[in-house]
Amino acid sequence: MRLRLIWVGKTKNEHARALVEDYVGRLSRFCRTEVTELREGSGADDRAVREEEARRIAGALTPGSLAVLLDIEGQQLSSHELAARLEGWLGGARKEIAFVVGGHLGVTEEIKSRADVRWSLSRLTLTHEMARVVAAEQLYRAFTIVRGLPYQK
Repeated sequence: MRLRLIWVGKTKNEHARALVEDYVGRLSRFCRTEVTELREGSGADDRAVREEEARRIAGALTPGSLAVLLDIEGQQLSSHELAARLEGWLGGARKEIAFVVGGHLGVTEEIKSRADVRWSLSRLTLTHEMARVVAAEQLYRAFTIVRGLPYQK
C-alpha cells in the first residue's frame, strides 16, 4: 500500500517543508509514503492555469488509486473519523491512496469529480503550505490511532 501526497507547487517555506518532511518520515513507518510536487500553471488567464494544473494532477493520479481532494467544500472529519476512514481504505483493494492539494486558484470541476473523497481540513482559511503540514500531521495521527499508539493522546 502506498500513500501519496500530491500538490501543486513547491513548499518554499523552509519551516513548513521541514515539518512536512518530518511527518512523511514518520508516515513511512506505516506504509510507503511519497510526495509529488507538480509544477504550477503559468499564464495570465486563471482558467487556463487551473486547466493546466488539472492536467498535471490527473496525470499524477495512478489509475485505480483512491483520490482524496483537500477541498474547502469537502467534509470535515475529526481525527478519529479520519482514522476510521483510513482503516477502511487500508482494508480495501486499492494499492494507493492519493491526497491532492490543488494550486492557489483551486481545481477544476474535472478534478473535483475525479476525487473519491473531498476532505476539508477546517473552515479556517489556511495557506497551501500550512494545509500540507496539517494534512501530513493528521494522516500520521490517524495511523497512530489505528495502531493504538500513544501519539494521538
